[in-house]
Formats: sequence, C-alpha cells, structure tokens
Amino acid sequence: MFRPSPLAHRTAQLLPGVALCLAIGGVSLAIGAAAPVVGTALPAIALGVAVAAFRRPGARTGPGIAFSGKWLLQAAVVLLGAHLSLQDVLAVGAESLPVMLSTLTVCLVAAWGLGRALRIDGRLRTLIGVGTGVCGASAIAAVAPVIAATSGEIAYAVSTIFVFNIAAAVAFPLLGHALGLDAHAFGLLAGTAINDTSSVVAAATTFGAGALGFAVVVKLVRTLMIVPICVGLALRQPGSRRRELMRHPWRIVTLVPWFIVGFVVMTLANSAGLIAGPVRDTLLALSGILIAAALAGIGLSTDLGAIRRAGWRPLALGGVLSVLVTATAVGALALTGQLA
Repeated sequence: MFRPSPLAHRTAQLLPGVALCLAIGGVSLAIGAAAPVVGTALPAIALGVAVAAFRRPGARTGPGIAFSGKWLLQAAVVLLGAHLSLQDVLAVGAESLPVMLSTLTVCLVAAWGLGRALRIDGRLRTLIGVGTGVCGASAIAAVAPVIAATSGEIAYAVSTIFVFNIAAAVAFPLLGHALGLDAHAFGLLAGTAINDTSSVVAAATTFGAGALGFAVVVKLVRTLMIVPICVGLALRQPGSRRRELMRHPWRIVTLVPWFIVGFVVMTLANSAGLIAGPVRDTLLALSGILIAAALAGIGLSTDLGAIRRAGWRPLALGGVLSVLVTATAVGALALTGQLA
C-alpha cells in the first residue's frame, strides 16, 4: 500500500490554510493598489479577523493558518535583508540601542510594580512584561519554559499581547503622521515601541515607503534582547534549572531566532554584491506577498473568546505597559531631536 512521504503529508496538511491566507493576502494587495493610503497590511488583518469572526477556522485550515502567521512572516523578514547592507544594519542597531534599552527598562520595572499592585501572578506578569517589552508572543514562548509557566498563563499572556498588537498596527501610523515623523524616525518608533514583529511590519507598511526596512532592523535588534533576559531569569530560578544552564551554556545560542540569522546572511550577501538588482526587486515583491498572507493568518488566528477569558487585570497591565513603552520611545525621540 502506497504511503505519502512525511513531506508530502505535511504539505497536504498545510495547503488549505496557506491557500486561504494567500487568497486574503491577494485581496489586501489589490485593495492597497487601488487605495494606497489604506495600504495592504491593515486590510489583510481586518479581513482575517472578519472571516474568523464569521466562521472559526477548523482542523482543515488551522495548521496552514498557524504556519502562515509565523513562518511566512519570518521568511518575509529574511527576504527584506536583501535590500540592506551590513553597514546599514550596524548603524541602525547602534542608533536604536539607547531608545530600546530605555523602553525595555521602563516596561520590565512597570510590569513588576504594577503587576503586583493588580495582584497578578508573578509568572503571568513576567510573560506580559517581556512580551510587551521585547517581541510579543516570541518572547513569551522563549521565557515560558525558563520560568515554568503553565499553559493557562501562556494563553492569557498571548491573548493580552495580541489585543495591543492589533491596536498598535492601527494607531501607530496615525501617531507617526500626527507627530510629523519621517520614515527614519517612524521606523525607530515602531521598532522600539510595538511588541510583535507582525505589527511592526503592518504599521511600517501602512505608514509609507522607506519605513519598513528601518523598522524591521530595529525590531530584530530588539528581539535579540530576549537572550540576556532569558539568561537572567534562568539564573533567578530554583537551583536545578540554574545548574542546567550553567552545565550547558551553549544552549543560550538556541534562543536566537532562526530568521534573524537568515536576515543577517541575506544582508551579508547583498553587501558582498552577490544579489543582482532584478533579483533584489523580485525578492522584495515576494516579501510583500508573504507579508500580506502572514498578516491574514494572524487575523484568522484571532480568538475573541480567549481574550474575554483573560480578564481585565492582564489586559489593564498590557494596556498600561504599551502606553508607557510608547511614551518612553516618543520621549527618547524628542530628546535626540528626531521629532519635527
């Protein structure tokens, strides 16, 4: 009896959901072409949310939707590296570091103090704090096993973070235009103040040309902050988990997301002149398609019931932290003379 290979089986499992995300992404690209002021990012998310609200994705499309929301977005980020040089990345990283460290410090300190005042469990407030301060669900996923968070705490934290991801994708382009920011300053603001990579991409795409590449570089540098945070949290854990890290320090390397490595490789290839102009343009177009499909997948993954079940306290903590991080980033931009 013939049995399909694991790869063929996995492809067949993912195909329906990926096709749905690509279809919604295609509609959003058409909307963006017809109405450039609207862009493609917000229509992709909004259409995904609307479809999910009308009919929740089932077992047939669920795996492909989850794959699109994570892996297609990360692949798109890797392709964006083909348009930057290593010199650009190093310059942007150095410029964004003071703003990044100030927002991260404010967020983590406020998460500890306000979380205690709201009587939120220590593990949950840690997850919300690192999710808001670093890189959303990716940071939550990295930190959760370090602090032995329960599945319920992870679900609450991810649901809370998701609310403010969507809010940021809508609000930040408006805020950037209201403040009179150019693409460079907006990329710095979005990359340091929006918690999830998907929302950074959505906000920067909506804001206008030139902001996306800069915002993504800032965001990827910020994502690397999860490494020292995880190490610090591990060293504060009970003896067995702390000793495990000390015995196997090489495991720190596994905390670096693969797409950051891929982005750097693409940047190095472009810096060395290995990517021709037409190829670079093709990669940029493909990145736009993948971004639209990924954001559609994120919209389709919306679970309004989980958000309601999280309760008001985690939402209140996430909301206040998001406002504090944004205010700190804007303040840092003002101090460095980047506000109009």
